[in-house]
Amino acid sequence: MKAKQLIALLAACLILVVTGFLGAYSARQERSFKEEAATGIAENIISGLYPGGETEIVLPEGDFAARIDIVGTIQPSGSGGVGLYSTAGQYDHSLYMDFVNRLMECENNKGILLYVDSPGGTVYESDELYLKLMEYKEKTGRPIYAYFASTAASGGYYISMASDYIYANRNCTTGSIGVIMSYYDYHELLEKVGVEEIDITTGANKTIGSGASETTDEQREILQAYVDESYDRFVDIVASGRGMKNKAVRKLADGRIYTAAQAKENGLIDEIMGEEDAMDAIAEKFGDPDIEFYSPEPAYQPPLFSFLGQMSRLFGRENSESDLVRSFMERRREGELMYYAK
Repeated sequence: MKAKQLIALLAACLILVVTGFLGAYSARQERSFKEEAATGIAENIISGLYPGGETEIVLPEGDFAARIDIVGTIQPSGSGGVGLYSTAGQYDHSLYMDFVNRLMECENNKGILLYVDSPGGTVYESDELYLKLMEYKEKTGRPIYAYFASTAASGGYYISMASDYIYANRNCTTGSIGVIMSYYDYHELLEKVGVEEIDITTGANKTIGSGASETTDEQREILQAYVDESYDRFVDIVASGRGMKNKAVRKLADGRIYTAAQAKENGLIDEIMGEEDAMDAIAEKFGDPDIEFYSPEPAYQPPLFSFLGQMSRLFGRENSESDLVRSFMERRREGELMYYAK
């Protein structure tokens, strides 16, 4: 064997060994972080690895407009991953709640721009940020404007009802005014494989929403009433935010999505224009075409751990059909109320 061929073979073997080691190491580290998260140890480890794990909000000294990017699924902060493997650049609920609180104390802030590109998410977080924005308007008297990018549906639309004026891209998908709760019914599958879940309960409805048992008619009525209450709140908020009658909103709020043109025709948005023109128009509304738009950045994620997280997903996790099914079911947020467009 020639020297060059031998070197190439050794290099290939080295790459395989290193790749395998990184995959195993990353998977082991992630399992460790998951176990330690329950006791709070993981948080201390992360803080030690790199300072500033939480975003420090340093507001501009001059006049500025705040920008909140409602991008991706609206959910509790950190639910997109564990510890070092959380996804940066996505919706950060805790950060935005803190940000709005800071803005209420800042005299240099002239208002808020909501940049929305989201299919929605959890009912709790959507409503909490909406209420915080309404508190901001009440305390400061400052305006809130919204721009809808490619998607501003369900929870993304819900939060935007705090805005005074809504611009949307002509290709935007919006609407989906409604509530959904999803869970799996796998009791027949358990019967086929000879597995039985045993629940010792204090009442017939204590296992409501469990996929291991068949949902009764009474349980369906209970869950439907639970969903309907959140739906009624959604309709009321849209009616208030858009200055429409409740009855008119209900005609539009059957869960369907709308194009930007349809949304404007039905009074769900105000104007259709591209992002650059919309930003210029919003700056004019703030009374300063050169106004600074300030947006807080999520906590920095070291490239090394981002790389290790990706390696673990490729080589250390979800490498069997059962792993993939389990992972999919976990990501579905089973049994949780959602303002979400599927």
